[in-house]
Amino acid sequence: MVGVPLVRRGRRHGRPRQVIDSVLEYAALGWASCLGARPLTAGSRSCSCDRVGCPDPGAHPLSRTWQMEASTDPALLAGWWRHDPEANVVLPTGRVFDVFDVPLAAGRTTLAAMDSAGVVPGPVAVNGDRALFYVATRNASEDEDEWWSCALDAGPSVIDDMPGLRWHCRDSYVLAPPSLLPTGLTGSWLRPPDRGPLPDPLRVLDLLADVCD
Repeated sequence: MVGVPLVRRGRRHGRPRQVIDSVLEYAALGWASCLGARPLTAGSRSCSCDRVGCPDPGAHPLSRTWQMEASTDPALLAGWWRHDPEANVVLPTGRVFDVFDVPLAAGRTTLAAMDSAGVVPGPVAVNGDRALFYVATRNASEDEDEWWSCALDAGPSVIDDMPGLRWHCRDSYVLAPPSLLPTGLTGSWLRPPDRGPLPDPLRVLDLLADVCD
């Protein structure tokens, strides 16, 4: 997948086509998607959802049943985005992948350290001032004691020492490129996904811990 560049409002010609293409590429990787709300700039509301005073404009699924609706069916996905071409792209976590969500500066430093050490980082995205590291999910562990659930800021004990780090796994989701952000920029890939294996989450967590400590 070709990385999606950062763009500003007023320069979104062709964005609906770009969004559908990205969604279909995610589906080809086995990554389910669902429709996401989008930030609004006109009128009294900041989000396209039906919630008055939305606390997270343009950064959440449109439907309350998003976990059941998320799909990899190309025809279904194309139909959704043809009907709502400005919708953002939400990817459920804890199925194929989990995501470490860290401050951008820490993410760039970690990525440079991984490159220097010859560690393959896997997909890495940027959403505004956050870097998102896609890793193999821990949800599929055969030993239930080795699996942990999370809201957006819960996880293994090492995370307690890493302010600002979020682990998205089961029952969570991330906003995927080229979703539109409230700043007027879009998400982008620092390292786009491919068909290679996703990295071990504990290995990536160790590297992030070294930077965020």
